[in-house]
Amino acid sequence: MTDASEPTRKTQKPSPPFDRHMLEALICPQTQATLEYDAERQELISRAAGLAFPIRDGIPIMLLDEARSLDG
Repeated sequence: MTDASEPTRKTQKPSPPFDRHMLEALICPQTQATLEYDAERQELISRAAGLAFPIRDGIPIMLLDEARSLDG
């Protein structure tokens, strides 16, 4: 039984894994080039466009406004 005065802790769930088979179906929205998967940064990389698209909760965010420039 927990004390009502204790603050509740929120546990952060780990992100679901990215389905690498989905990578075969995805292309860069700017150049239509193939993408590379960066597992460490959880991003899809478009070398042709110089952009990195984030993957959040296992879902690739393929919006140019959400992409990070690879130039710095």
